[in-house]
Amino acid sequence: MRFTSETSADGVREQLFTLGQVPGVLWTPEGAAGTRPLILMGHGGGQHKKAPGIVARARRLVAGCGFAVAAVDVPGHGDRPKDEEYDRIATENQARVAAGEELAPLIAGFQALVARQTVPEWRAVLTAVQELEHVGAGPAGYWGVSLGCGLGVPFVAAEPRVRAAVLGLGGALASAEAAARITVPVEFLVQWDDERVPRAQSLALFDALGSTEKTLHANPGRHGEIPAFELDSTLRFFARYLG
Repeated sequence: MRFTSETSADGVREQLFTLGQVPGVLWTPEGAAGTRPLILMGHGGGQHKKAPGIVARARRLVAGCGFAVAAVDVPGHGDRPKDEEYDRIATENQARVAAGEELAPLIAGFQALVARQTVPEWRAVLTAVQELEHVGAGPAGYWGVSLGCGLGVPFVAAEPRVRAAVLGLGGALASAEAAARITVPVEFLVQWDDERVPRAQSLALFDALGSTEKTLHANPGRHGEIPAFELDSTLRFFARYLG
């Protein structure tokens, strides 16, 4: 892991880093020392590691709970180079939707393909960050919706260090099998009027989760309209299971 920049504001330290070819960012309390919970956050499609929603949640988790938070750019996003194969598939999918095919199955198939790359990358990031003196090998959690859910479900299923997860805005077409292997507590977000992920698919993914402790948060609104109060719920959830 190589750090490339560092800034501090309002008691939160932000460090940009690269791990191999993966660019990321780590937020910790300013002056932090010793072990603390770590949340890995997965950004949405077309976004990046410092998208406004990611930054807002990260800073609240750091300032309000004393956690460490890390996020990385997924392939083809943020500071990563374009991936010709992924771009080709995305262009083909756009043409198929324009020709009348359903969007949800195409998204599911694409996310399943990308997850084969991101799951081992994220596990390596988790290991590297937990080796830092000001983070340590404390309990880990995961937060990700939309693309962050599609890639996050197989990651949480594969990573025993993750002890709690916030997921949502995703469907069961590609993730049901992995979801059945998730046994940690989950808070799951559904937008009732989601135009990208059919409601039935979101509810099916929630049902598929193998967790005995799982809570469904369903709110009115479209795909990108998660209410602001869900941020407070996220903080309470992670404080309960990781704090």
